[in-house]
Amino acid sequence: MMDRSRRNFIASSLLVGGAFLLPDEIAAMSLRKPRYQVAVIDLMILKRQKISAFDLAHEIGADGLEVDMGGLGDRDTFDSKLADPIARKAFLDKSKATGIKICSLAMTGFYAQSFATRPTYQRMVGDCLDTCRQMGVKVAFLPLGIQGDLVQHPELRPAIVERLRVVGKMAKKAGVVVGIETALDARGEVELLQEIGSKNIQIYFNFSNPLKQGRDLIQELIILGKDRICQIHCTDEDGVWLENNKRLDMHLVKKTLDDMGWRGWLVIERSRDANLSPRAVKENFGANTRFVKKVFQ
Repeated sequence: MMDRSRRNFIASSLLVGGAFLLPDEIAAMSLRKPRYQVAVIDLMILKRQKISAFDLAHEIGADGLEVDMGGLGDRDTFDSKLADPIARKAFLDKSKATGIKICSLAMTGFYAQSFATRPTYQRMVGDCLDTCRQMGVKVAFLPLGIQGDLVQHPELRPAIVERLRVVGKMAKKAGVVVGIETALDARGEVELLQEIGSKNIQIYFNFSNPLKQGRDLIQELIILGKDRICQIHCTDEDGVWLENNKRLDMHLVKKTLDDMGWRGWLVIERSRDANLSPRAVKENFGANTRFVKKVFQ
């Protein structure tokens, strides 16, 4: 009786969508990465370059963590703990122990600094790419920031394109994709990527950018296409949690990404509730992580 029940259970388990799967196909399915994984940012959960960010990300319910390269200021390169091999090993050990993957390394110092004019940009980006290589991270985030806003400062375009061509070659050598965030619309970003001409430079898409400018988020995704988007900052400006955001239809976003064939990391950046303290990290990021997982996973 027990053997017959077990056989019936296995047989019913193998029936998926009306088609029988072979044992090796089932094994392959179990090893396949989820189509969408959800991460938070160490900087935004107030744990910039702190190893305790992994524990907090685990408590929040995330699958991964975007780790910042540290402050930049007027230094020649980032103030990064990860330059120390002992610290790198500690971060990797913590990642393994908690199950929180490092989805990307972020050069957020460029939000306020000029990628177009800083004389040591190659060292800065090179240090990030070396760290990616040493830690097995495949995506580096490079925001062009306020001083590199190509809408407000179109005169910087030749310098930025020239530098990103150099970065593209560096990234290819390191086996890393550099995801840039710009102020351009999707068509402008397609043209920029074509001008740069490197598959190792892609767009790190941020939902809040088109939403703030009143552009059609869904059309922006479609115009860019799956092969130009390396990762996504899956949030809007602060104000309300994602589940209460009326201008961001996350279910339609998922359908669009599904139809495009895109897969990858959805990284929660903001969308904190204005009625809560910015330090209410578990409440804000926990709520948003639960919602994104409910929609995408």
